[in-house]
Amino acid sequence: WLYFSGLYDISSLLIYFIHNSLKISWLNARVEEGWLSLSKARYAMGANSVGPLQYASHMEPQVRVGTSEAQDGLQKFWMVRAGTQTPEEVGSREAALHRRKGLPRTPEPDSSPAPQNPLKWFGILVPHSLRQAQASFREGLQLAADMASLQSRITWGRSQLQELQEKLKQLEPRAP
Repeated sequence: WLYFSGLYDISSLLIYFIHNSLKISWLNARVEEGWLSLSKARYAMGANSVGPLQYASHMEPQVRVGTSEAQDGLQKFWMVRAGTQTPEEVGSREAALHRRKGLPRTPEPDSSPAPQNPLKWFGILVPHSLRQAQASFREGLQLAADMASLQSRITWGRSQLQELQEKLKQLEPRAP
């Protein structure tokens, strides 16, 4: 019975690895679509209209990577869009105690301006292929964060697979 249980565990780990390899191919497809759409936009607008000369002089990142360690000790990565706050950031800005009555406060201006859409660097009416490139790269970034999380799980899964294979070799019925 333990032998069949081990086989089930191995097959479920193999399915997990196949699913992760599919995610890698999805990531590659999104990045390829992004570069192809960017090439189409350069062709439509002209090679000099889409390039580093049109970038803003001061660029702010649209997304950043958040990390944490899960309960099982594996690293987890995710994308945080600009302008959104993590619960830790929100809690540190708000006061713990509030007065019920008091002087009316003037709202403090927000120190971080709203994120600007980088497509506006290239003009108001940009080709659809440039918007497609931006969307493909955004999806690619999300998949890259997922893949970074999965990479730690893959390493863990490989060690589990090796342990299960060793156990199965010990439990395998010996031929007389």
